[in-house]
Amino acid sequence: MQPSNRSVDLVRDLYRQGTSYVFAKKPEAIAEEFGFTEVARLASNENPFGPSPQALQEAQKALVSMHRYPDTTHTALISALQEYHGDYSFVTGVGMDGVIETCIRVLINPGDQVTISTPTFSFYGLAATAQGGVNSNVLRNADFSIDIPSFISSARNAKISFLCTPNNPSGTVTPLSDIEEILQNIQGILFLDNAYVEFSSEDYRQLMNRYKNLIIGRTMSKVFGLAGCRVGYAFVPDWFKPMYEKAATPFTLNTISAAAAVGALQDHDYIEQTISYVKKWRDAFTHEKRKPVFTSGANFVMIDVAPLTGDQATDFFAQNGVLVRSCRSFPGLADHYIRVCVGEEWENIRFLEVFRKI
Repeated sequence: MQPSNRSVDLVRDLYRQGTSYVFAKKPEAIAEEFGFTEVARLASNENPFGPSPQALQEAQKALVSMHRYPDTTHTALISALQEYHGDYSFVTGVGMDGVIETCIRVLINPGDQVTISTPTFSFYGLAATAQGGVNSNVLRNADFSIDIPSFISSARNAKISFLCTPNNPSGTVTPLSDIEEILQNIQGILFLDNAYVEFSSEDYRQLMNRYKNLIIGRTMSKVFGLAGCRVGYAFVPDWFKPMYEKAATPFTLNTISAAAAVGALQDHDYIEQTISYVKKWRDAFTHEKRKPVFTSGANFVMIDVAPLTGDQATDFFAQNGVLVRSCRSFPGLADHYIRVCVGEEWENIRFLEVFRKI
């Protein structure tokens, strides 16, 4: 039954007329359309090894408690994070998306400015708009490095500013000195999205001890292999944590996901294996000369496929059993790029074979 016009009129203009998050194509749809039994899934920056053995073990043990509400303080997970990272203050959320959304809820009143370094992950802008924020997008330089003066100029007027490093989709790693220069010149919060930082050589955690306007977002979806569990967390200043807890939805992180995250944080062999494997194949992708492949500090690379558009290149790969991500939906990026993550060995080999035909 279709909703009546009057029913639709009840919906906010933002959701009747605005944009929404753009997802990658489904591998099952590509397999059915083009007759493949297996499709190389290289569009979503997932861990090709699956969840770690210790994550599976801890999740299984937690199943017997699924009839109980979760521990709202997530004591075991916070302890595991502090054991892994050090004595920092942490908050958690349903994926880093949940952390981002809650941070914006804490800070943004309708009409407040949010500064975003683009092209980048689109959810920052979507979440800010939903809260009534006014987005100020600051384009990166031609090499996708940060335009520091322009970013600072905008961020001085913002309550919260978003910068992704390594950046999604370009893979660009912003030097720690650039981040420090920004922090020294703004009063608002800088949210540093470090979803892919384990695959780079940069470590920004030390800045938490020197700046009270820095939040570093992390996720269990990438190197830790728990994308389906939706576990995000962030390093936050001590003053911010109680405000975050007030704004967070009750019982957000479920018991099974939290337990899996504890196990994953303790599985150091799995983490090291993943990082080593990703770097090896990322280098193999980067050294291909068929099209310009950008240097990356993440588990993916961005490729300039001109004169094809991102969608045209994505369709070409799909017809050959490879799912990659068109970058058309990334704000501020010209429409001739694709993003390709490191997958299982057979997936990587198939991608390279198809890439050499494009």
